[in-house]
Amino acid sequence: MNNHHRDTLRKIFGHASSGNIEWREVLSLLEAVGTTEREANGKLKVTIGSETEVIQPPRGKDVDEQLLVDVRRMLSGAGLAPTSD
Repeated sequence: MNNHHRDTLRKIFGHASSGNIEWREVLSLLEAVGTTEREANGKLKVTIGSETEVIQPPRGKDVDEQLLVDVRRMLSGAGLAPTSD
């Protein structure tokens, strides 16, 4: 994970809502910590550790609240919650 990925991780766990977290940043993080595979229906299959989930990418540039919750859960389950500095 590079500094941009760590910043995105902090944004994901630091915001109550998704207001300014861009999908491209989240996708880059997911690709860095796991594997991603586009499905024919436009959804994204994400595997982090032993967990796999199929998510619907947002239509706009920012992630929505439910996607943020799902991504937080996957990252936490893989032990990727940010540490306190």
